[in-house]
Amino acid sequence: MGKDLALAFAAAREVFEEVDEALGEQLSATIFNGPDEELRLTRNTQPALMAMSMAVIRVIEHESGQKIGSLAAAMAGHSLGEYSALAAAGAISLEDTARLLRLRGDAMQRAVPVGQGAMTALLGADLAVAEEIATEAAESAGDPASAEVCTLANDNAPGQVVLSGSKAAIDRAVALAGEKGVRKAVLLPVSAPFHCPLMAPAAETMATALTNVDIRRPLIPVFANVSARPAQEPDEIRDLLVRQVTAMVRWRECVAAMAGEGVELLVESGAGNVLKSLTRRIDRELDAVAVGGVEDIENFLKSL
Repeated sequence: MGKDLALAFAAAREVFEEVDEALGEQLSATIFNGPDEELRLTRNTQPALMAMSMAVIRVIEHESGQKIGSLAAAMAGHSLGEYSALAAAGAISLEDTARLLRLRGDAMQRAVPVGQGAMTALLGADLAVAEEIATEAAESAGDPASAEVCTLANDNAPGQVVLSGSKAAIDRAVALAGEKGVRKAVLLPVSAPFHCPLMAPAAETMATALTNVDIRRPLIPVFANVSARPAQEPDEIRDLLVRQVTAMVRWRECVAAMAGEGVELLVESGAGNVLKSLTRRIDRELDAVAVGGVEDIENFLKSL
């Protein structure tokens, strides 16, 4: 991914080069060429997706002659995307963001041995039903003293809630979902159970790392995953990023809150169009567009 951007725009190339320099390796070669299994390692996926988002934003700024602060009214990012949003809003440097996400990916992978955690998406379940399933699935053989972890990880959109936790508890949640009338429960192909209490060791790692990073007030409001409201002060941003590692991503509420502030168009910057699709499920009055390739950028610039 991103190879077409790098070939077409110097501003995009510069982003990939800055990320490579920050990490001390040619991550861009993996981003552009794979192999897929290497790119999907969370230590690579996290800085890679951020680089894609930032490359698109830098190109839009350069080609339009306008800074993001005048183009956008607010920003938000889903999970690791919150780091991209903060970088785009000038709160964290691109270099520090790349290093933080590499550390975050490594820490999350170390927190739980491969195979001991899992995540499942409940399709057609509202928040109350998902919470009921998580609570029941966490109980081990009816003994509260030996309960396993199963919690809400993502509130993505109406009818799409993700659970995260111990593998055995998630397996029970999948079975319970069918009994409770949930349309479908899909096990996610992830290497660790993100956004649940099992990630506590990773949160401690990020707390230490964020203490030593220069964070500034964002140029425009950035809605945080944990609170679903803008965070402006550096210390508050640090605290929310640490809490985000183990807390639920309140994406549905973030989008609703931005709409409540008068936002009419959401622009998904980077790889894929998952957030664009979620937007339409959250609020049909909101327009959404995904901008990730050369043609997408050209069409978007014409619409400004």
